[in-house]
Amino acid sequence: MTQSQFEAGDRLIVALDVGTVEEAKRLVDRLDGVVSFFKVGIVLHTASGLELVNWLTANGKRVFLDLKFFDVRETVKEAVASVADLGVTFLTIHGNSEIIQGAAEGRGDSDLKLLAVTVLTNLDAADISELGFPVSVEDLALHRARLAVAAGCDGIVASPHEVVAIRKALGTKPIVVTPGIRPRSSVPDEQKRIATPADAIRSGSDYLVVGRPIRTASDPREAALAIIHDMESAVVK
Repeated sequence: MTQSQFEAGDRLIVALDVGTVEEAKRLVDRLDGVVSFFKVGIVLHTASGLELVNWLTANGKRVFLDLKFFDVRETVKEAVASVADLGVTFLTIHGNSEIIQGAAEGRGDSDLKLLAVTVLTNLDAADISELGFPVSVEDLALHRARLAVAAGCDGIVASPHEVVAIRKALGTKPIVVTPGIRPRSSVPDEQKRIATPADAIRSGSDYLVVGRPIRTASDPREAALAIIHDMESAVVK
């Protein structure tokens, strides 16, 4: 394995958006040796609490805890403080500067990295207009990215469509995690602002989150390897 292959594989996060811990563990086992970074979201967290998170960290896996904490400052601060001792790598939060500052205080001097959500990848211009934002998707994502980094976030979650603008405005320091990744052969779904793995890496994304294209594949291991290969092609170029 070349250095570029290792780097590409290390930047793939597989979303464990399944209903039970047993299903998640089976998928992790099938991807052993290929993927070591996994996202745990609200479905699994609601069903099993921290059982899977603890199992992943105990088995040497990195965890992206995608709970999008959004509440008053003190509540978010306390919630983040609870996560900071779990050995989780990334945690998502959401909100204004005060909320984000509270999250940063809750994180303390732990190694936990805070990521602010900008605009969900299943939303387009019509959707954010319905929500009351009279701006473009890119302008809203960029505004939230600037605010988050200034308030103490380590990075942001953004669709591949906004990464170039975010990098131009904020440089290479903030971590950019990108969902909405779809190989060219993928069946269309509710995701609206999507890109291929290679295109997302070329745009400046640090980590790619991939769920269904791997989870529902007949051979998840081969699907993950194909995505890593596509990411690698962008890194090499």
